[in-house]
Amino acid sequence: MRRLTVLGATGSIGVSTLDVVARHPDRFEIVALSGHRQIDRLAEQCIAFAPRIAVVADADAAVVLRERLTGRVPTEVMHGVEALEMVAALPEVDTVMAAIVGAAGLRPALAAARAGKRILLANKESLVMSGDLFMREVSAHGATLLPIDSEHNAVFQCMPAKGREGVRRILLTASGGPFRRTPIADLANVTPEQACAHPNWDMGRKISVDSATMMNKGLEVIEARWLFDTPAERIDVVIHPQSIVHSMVEYVDGSVLAQMGNPDMRTPIAHALAWPERIESGVGVLDLAAAADLVFERPDLDRFPCLKLAFDALRAGAGTPAVLNAANEVAVAAFLEHRLGFRAIADVIAATLDTLPDQPSSTLDEVFAADAAAREVARRQIGARA
Repeated sequence: MRRLTVLGATGSIGVSTLDVVARHPDRFEIVALSGHRQIDRLAEQCIAFAPRIAVVADADAAVVLRERLTGRVPTEVMHGVEALEMVAALPEVDTVMAAIVGAAGLRPALAAARAGKRILLANKESLVMSGDLFMREVSAHGATLLPIDSEHNAVFQCMPAKGREGVRRILLTASGGPFRRTPIADLANVTPEQACAHPNWDMGRKISVDSATMMNKGLEVIEARWLFDTPAERIDVVIHPQSIVHSMVEYVDGSVLAQMGNPDMRTPIAHALAWPERIESGVGVLDLAAAADLVFERPDLDRFPCLKLAFDALRAGAGTPAVLNAANEVAVAAFLEHRLGFRAIADVIAATLDTLPDQPSSTLDEVFAADAAAREVARRQIGARA
């Protein structure tokens, strides 16, 4: 019986995780759940799974959740970052699903690493912001790190069982998002609603915009560098609009191993939950005949400048990826609030990177200092465009 904390339970990854867990009540027990402000959904999850603890963003949300749960389940309601770190490190928990979106997920994911947990990592920002620091903590405390992003989970499945011998490069696939064929001149006028209409995946709004700009793939390149100890020059991105091949590993003998499946996050979640075993995920059987043609293309960096910015940040190293991530979070939020144009997202990120070169990142304080500085610069850049 694996005992889980699910961080970010009310998001798309959290919901899919609980769907898989519910299919295997003999294998998994939910000890703690966290949600931000989707109190109705979190209350429903608590009633369904009866966790010992539920964590929300602040005291006001905690009051509301307690009212919803009183007389129904004896779940203890807590709030704040310290509570998130605590439930990530609970002694009775052996597995932590780290699915909080953005920089907010770093501290609890680090707490899980320092507690030696099995970490199912869906929060790519943990490695983007502090890759070297995070991996050192994983190693020092004997934690196990299993990737949940469909691309990294695919690479994990295609890698050798031990070491990286014989691997030539990693090929991360990308759908290309909703604007793969939109004339570049028209991209300045796209709306948040259009950017969030992903053709293949059901994701949150922030991640959907990142997919539309391909910053999501850029962040995944940085994540792959740390997960698989692979330099930038041995990581490539290939556009594959059908999202059937989730990623590939090329070997020095010319072999290319690919992991395939329907575009449903329950597949990598089930894989990581049960690893090294396999369990039913609820995902339908892949019909290759119905999938028909599988198309692969090189990404157009004029169309997707965020992808180039991510590669540049990875090569720059130190705190530059943390600056990239923070500037992107601020710019995407402004776009979703109709305060910034779609094409201007990359412009704000580029200007922030130019303003803050060579940020240190050897400690957590330095990582968050780089993050805070980048957010301030990005806000000024957006304000200047208003």
